[in-house]
Amino acid sequence: MASLKAVGQTAGAWAALTIAQIVAGVLVPIQATSSPKMVVWLLASNLVVAVVVTGIAMNARERGWRLALLLSGIPFGIAMLNHVEGMVFLGHSDIDWKGIVLSCVLVWALLIPVWKLLFGRRLAAIQVHESPPMDRSPWGKVWRFALSDVAYVLLYLIAGTIIFPFVQEYYSTQTVPPLGMIIVLQMALRGPIFVGICLVLIRLLGLSRANGAVAVGLAFTLLSGVAPLIFPNPYFPDAVRWVHLCEVTGSNFIFGALVGWFWGKPNAVTADPPAGCWSRV
Repeated sequence: MASLKAVGQTAGAWAALTIAQIVAGVLVPIQATSSPKMVVWLLASNLVVAVVVTGIAMNARERGWRLALLLSGIPFGIAMLNHVEGMVFLGHSDIDWKGIVLSCVLVWALLIPVWKLLFGRRLAAIQVHESPPMDRSPWGKVWRFALSDVAYVLLYLIAGTIIFPFVQEYYSTQTVPPLGMIIVLQMALRGPIFVGICLVLIRLLGLSRANGAVAVGLAFTLLSGVAPLIFPNPYFPDAVRWVHLCEVTGSNFIFGALVGWFWGKPNAVTADPPAGCWSRV
């Protein structure tokens, strides 16, 4: 029964996301070339997002409008940071960034009431009996946050260095900033926000340290790397896009898993959920 409901909710989320994109495309036209192949892959990307959103909602410790806001806020935040990165690195490309950003805002805003209808009407949120935290002191939070931020920057630079020979020719025609500016951008903007998104996932899922590390790594990677890069787009040549897909998938999974491990608690035992709730099975 739970499996059938999960399939139905995933299908509903997939359809809702696709319809929201169509509505946003009508209201905020974006000048870009398209193709039937791109549409098929975009549907595949939407399915990835729908699976992740449904998986989060099934196991979330929130409900109602708060859950709906978080289910839109997580992918929205990731998408906006990806757009900022694109603005910095792809300054010579003819990309309608204003239209893309407005469309992104509209899509995820339209989906908030949909998530409320699909996922927010459970009788009660899943309850978790948390183990005592390892360190609730302000200093403990500061050093873990700083360590997580530094880990993101290091993984970003290592992965970028590995794939750079394969994309160097393409980026020689773009507006790649100096290394110092890249580090500042990652350390001061993308890193902290990505850490925050992973912390929201940890809080929502309430899993033990090991399970949370895997779950956060998978969810973050699918939303930040796989979903935005599996479909062809007019801005990245296919060869560059596939290289970035491999790069981001590997580095972001490790990053999400590390954050889940740094911040997770040794044990988080889930109580039996009230009737009408999803279990964690």
